[in-house]
Amino acid sequence: MAALTAFTPTTTGVANAGAAVSASDTIDASTITSGGVYLEIINGNASSDTVTITDYGTTAAGNSLPSNTFSVTVTNGTSKIFWIRPTQVNPATGLVTVTHSVTATVTYKLYVVQ
Repeated sequence: MAALTAFTPTTTGVANAGAAVSASDTIDASTITSGGVYLEIINGNASSDTVTITDYGTTAAGNSLPSNTFSVTVTNGTSKIFWIRPTQVNPATGLVTVTHSVTATVTYKLYVVQ
């Protein structure tokens, strides 16, 4: 597992070239503010990337989510941005885990929401 590094946007801008993903990455709870973080997955691969993100939050009715994960496809040559909230952190590990079905030429950018 690799710990993802977050950037905090500023009024004068912050340079962020992105970084490579691994098959399983983590976001530490200490990185996730009360507003959460934005995770952008940029898929430069020739194949789609199935991104699975842990979510230990609850449904609107207050029920635990069945698998504590959700999966989204990021089509090849595109990107998607995900809002990761503090409620998604696994209370046992203090982490949100992000896994990928492909990793070659897939990068990420992680931004703190203030």
